[in-house]
Amino acid sequence: MIHVIASITIKAGRKDEFLGIFKANVANVVKEKGCIEYRPAVDAATGLAAQIVDDNMVTVIEKWHSVEDLKVHLTAPHMLAYREKVAAMVESVALKVLQDA
Repeated sequence: MIHVIASITIKAGRKDEFLGIFKANVANVVKEKGCIEYRPAVDAATGLAAQIVDDNMVTVIEKWHSVEDLKVHLTAPHMLAYREKVAAMVESVALKVLQDA
């Protein structure tokens, strides 16, 4: 199993629109072979000293059975359509693919 953390920086004022499109695609993703978990999350203001809060960041938390399943996911037709819909809203994407230690 692999864990994926995708940090997506959204242009100011576009986060709600982005999340609407993202959430509409989740049902397609969780049906994919190898998908264990796939959901968006946003920063919760907790007041913890070490926390960095970014109102324009959406973090996608994913679990996949294998890197091969993740690679197929990235080229799935619904993912290509999703990326096209959100392209003008996204400033940057940073991806971490992790394995259990």
